[in-house]
Amino acid sequence: QVQLVESGGGLVQAGGSLRLSCAASSSIFSVYAIGWYRQTPGNQRELVATINSGGSTNYGDSVKGRFTISRDNAKNTVYLQMNSLKTEDTGVYYCYYRPVPDRSAYWGQGTQVTVSS
Repeated sequence: QVQLVESGGGLVQAGGSLRLSCAASSSIFSVYAIGWYRQTPGNQRELVATINSGGSTNYGDSVKGRFTISRDNAKNTVYLQMNSLKTEDTGVYYCYYRPVPDRSAYWGQGTQVTVSS
């Protein structure tokens, strides 16, 4: 069982920045994928950004160019730097950890991000 603890959410004005952190209880060095999904009001959970063991990243279309995912293997932590935030980025952000392709992913409890106009 992998525990994921998110932090860094909060309230920010449009145009501002936040950095989310997700600390894993297990090593992320060789994890298949780790990253972030979000659920915005009235919508299904969607991809924000993931990063794999080789460092390749994948971003949702709505955040490309504004958000950056990174990882610190020594701390078993993945980060999401969110810049130029928009009101439509408001939602609950969930950390995602998939150890290998054919196993279920683990999810964090979520952290609320609210962007005000």
